[in-house]
Amino acid sequence: MEVSDVRRRLQQELERGRVAHAERRARNDAAARSYADFLSRTATPVFRMLITALKAEGFGCSLFTPAASLRLASDRSGDDYIELVLDSEGDLPRPKLHISRTRGRQTLESERMIGEPGRAIGELTDEDVLEALLAEISALVVR
Repeated sequence: MEVSDVRRRLQQELERGRVAHAERRARNDAAARSYADFLSRTATPVFRMLITALKAEGFGCSLFTPAASLRLASDRSGDDYIELVLDSEGDLPRPKLHISRTRGRQTLESERMIGEPGRAIGELTDEDVLEALLAEISALVVR
């Protein structure tokens, strides 16, 4: 094996890495734009309706809107919440729920993706958001 062969193969691999990085960055930028639209048009109204329904059932919750996310927090403990964020770690960025619940001194955290794998963010509906929220809400508010 020659040094020139190693160098040529290294250069090819570096170029493949640059192309893959540029494609991933473009995909994440497009997903961030879709997610911002999804957040304002679909997810925020569902979160607001769910909070209204929870308050009618006697459960105190508040909605917070940190940058590019939504957080439904229990009024009893700020450490109990469900937060909607964009997960851009995988090949296809997707919205996910990050759930944090406290039990005594222990904090339990979990995550749940919204919608089926492979669906574009723009294809997600209010029903997808509500289904994911309802699957997690009882553990947050019922003690």
